[in-house]
Amino acid sequence: MQNVAVKVVVTPLLIGGASLAGRRWGHQVGGWLVALPLTSGPVAFFLATDHGTDFAGHAAIGMLAGTISQLAFALTYRALAHRGIPAAFATGCVAFAAATIALAALNWPAVPTFTLVLATLVAGFALTRRTRRATDEPVEAASPPGWDLPLRMTVATGVVMGIIALAPVIGPHLAGLLSPFPVFGVVMAVFTHRTHGPEAAVAVLDGLIMGLAAPAVFFLTLALALPSLGLLAFAVAAIAALATQAGTMFAIPSDGAHATATTASR
Repeated sequence: MQNVAVKVVVTPLLIGGASLAGRRWGHQVGGWLVALPLTSGPVAFFLATDHGTDFAGHAAIGMLAGTISQLAFALTYRALAHRGIPAAFATGCVAFAAATIALAALNWPAVPTFTLVLATLVAGFALTRRTRRATDEPVEAASPPGWDLPLRMTVATGVVMGIIALAPVIGPHLAGLLSPFPVFGVVMAVFTHRTHGPEAAVAVLDGLIMGLAAPAVFFLTLALALPSLGLLAFAVAAIAALATQAGTMFAIPSDGAHATATTASR
């Protein structure tokens, strides 16, 4: 019951805080914030407490590989954003599922998996920089309705609870691959798409892609440190992830973020 209470309280606070940050500092900042392992990190911790550090260590490698699936979702959604939310969301989910199925057969150790993830993230970031410059447009101002933020928090909480309930049933590797489903990123992108249009949703996803290095470092550290440090590995991994996230902050274009924030606040 204590674990359930933590999930129910922390999840809406995280998505609510990221949503408000996006309104204040720009959509890219909101997407960048939710790239942190806000869903899969707690899943890994609960797996460690419920099933042992060995189980959680194997799951952490799957979560690390699942970063590629997150990237697949983000790139697909942003490519189809102008076709509307249903098409972009559905195709993004298909891309996530296809990447997950492919990665399920890839049971590499932590370091080779991290190398593959890092190379994929670099390629994805380069793609977003090139296409963003070509398609950058002013974001139309829109005042979100009063129910927007509470509904974001409710949807994110429900999805997180479902993932955590399913994870122990399907084994550590597949649980690890499924857990990084970008719940917060999806909620942020879809709701921003609805209230501010496709370009704003693309900005959210660009921020998400910029921030994906942090969860990759988190799960690499976790997989390597769990056998020797036990649950203390989560603290070490969190410090490493936050340091990485601070570094990626400099990749956020200040002029674009400022313009987005200014437009959104009108």
